[in-house]
Amino acid sequence: MRSFASDNNSGVHPAIMEALTRANRDHALGYGDDLWTEEAVRKIKETFVADCEPLFVFNGTGSNVIALQLMTRPYNSILCAETAHIYVDECGSPVKMTGCQIRPIATPDGKLTPQLITPYLHGFADQHHSQPGAIYLSECTELGTIYTPDELKAITSLAHQYGMWVHMDGARIANACASLGLSLRALTVDCGIDVLSFGGTKNGLMMGECVIVFDDSLKSEARFIRKQSAQLASKMRYLSCQFTAYLTDELWLKNATHANAMAKRLADALEQVPGVRFTQKVESNQLFLTMPRAETDRMLQTYFFYFWNEEADEIRLVTSFDTTEEDIDTFIRILKN
Repeated sequence: MRSFASDNNSGVHPAIMEALTRANRDHALGYGDDLWTEEAVRKIKETFVADCEPLFVFNGTGSNVIALQLMTRPYNSILCAETAHIYVDECGSPVKMTGCQIRPIATPDGKLTPQLITPYLHGFADQHHSQPGAIYLSECTELGTIYTPDELKAITSLAHQYGMWVHMDGARIANACASLGLSLRALTVDCGIDVLSFGGTKNGLMMGECVIVFDDSLKSEARFIRKQSAQLASKMRYLSCQFTAYLTDELWLKNATHANAMAKRLADALEQVPGVRFTQKVESNQLFLTMPRAETDRMLQTYFFYFWNEEADEIRLVTSFDTTEEDIDTFIRILKN
């Protein structure tokens, strides 16, 4: 069944499936001591920066909690947007795994700014208060919006000024790069990001993410925290080999560019439908909108998608690397009929 519910629902890109098939031949050493993982590590270092530390993990929540454990101690607080994945959608896992207090910050578009963050930067050295330790942000945000390099640099500069770290959840970073016409390095290393959760599952991979540690002082404990967090894969080659294919011939960018283009096509068509109102700018592959509830309920009989805010009748539609023009044209035709 085709849907616009989530890019998690899409299939696996054929090039990724071929990589998995190749990795499945013969035996290989476990826990990352294999040629497939060595090759993937080289590819990531070439893409981002030579002295980074890539750690392959099973999933997005695992990558986030590893990154945040690296940056914090239980007496710290973690600042994030009130729509952040770690605050809304991870069942308290970051709190349980770090012991930290999470401080959500209200934003109109899912994006943090120095002006929004600054009021929460207090209580330093006061033993009665949780110590602000890390800032979590998503690229793209949970509302589909995108941080520019200047916006990221302003946040990382502020954080580092206060001795804090910045973690980027890059579950959809490929879509952000495609939208801005920038490299993966330009939106991470060059902006002062300390640790990246490099996602691929939403953009053609079967499974797995990669925690990439950029700051030298955070590298020594990373492998121990991954193991203790139950994110060390024994047959790691099946995770790592995907990233080699993903970063070869810019497959990551081609997939994301297509998903973004399909989102624009869908948005352009929806703008012509009476009663449709967008609640966020369409900058990536996510669309947030409202339309008469009767129409939404009717479309749910044919398509599966999520309410973002059911009280406001706000829904979310997501396109994927394998979304076709026919998928969109059929959706619009059924809506208009």
